[in-house]
Amino acid sequence: MDGSRKIFRNNIEFDAPPRLGFIVDNSPDQVPACIVSQLLYLGSQDCVRDEVLEKYGITHVLSVGIETPPIVQYDCDGQRIVETMFVECLDIPETNLAEVLVKTNAFIDECRARGGRVLVHCNAGVSRSTAVVTGYLMQRCDLSFMQAFGMIKSKRPCVQPNAGFIKQLKQLQS
Repeated sequence: MDGSRKIFRNNIEFDAPPRLGFIVDNSPDQVPACIVSQLLYLGSQDCVRDEVLEKYGITHVLSVGIETPPIVQYDCDGQRIVETMFVECLDIPETNLAEVLVKTNAFIDECRARGGRVLVHCNAGVSRSTAVVTGYLMQRCDLSFMQAFGMIKSKRPCVQPNAGFIKQLKQLQS
């Protein structure tokens, strides 16, 4: 009744170790999916590594709901090579996605205007960042939800925004 877990072995009762509340994934996911050539990449936080950013020519990192990991790339003048932005966003159906998209779309627009490439990521690159990229494609590329989401899913099959994000994205096309 109190939520604790017990293990019984040989008529002896043990307290089970606590669970983390999410699945621990020890395999790195360091290959971002290219959603829009020369502009828009989608991935997990594992992609925010200097060698990955350099390999894909990433100039901007948009972190959705999870702080941007440290990036140490600087040019010869000491200026940061990679622009970063963190946008708060809980991965729950009640999160107001429209408010998030105002900020994230502006950052992606700025990147596009500068001729850069942006990596959009959250923790696993499955829900929050996917919702942001879907919203961008819908609002800036005039795609329907099904067109945008289908495009993303074909390039990163593991994506699955939460039910609230899907509902809000579908409402964007009305």
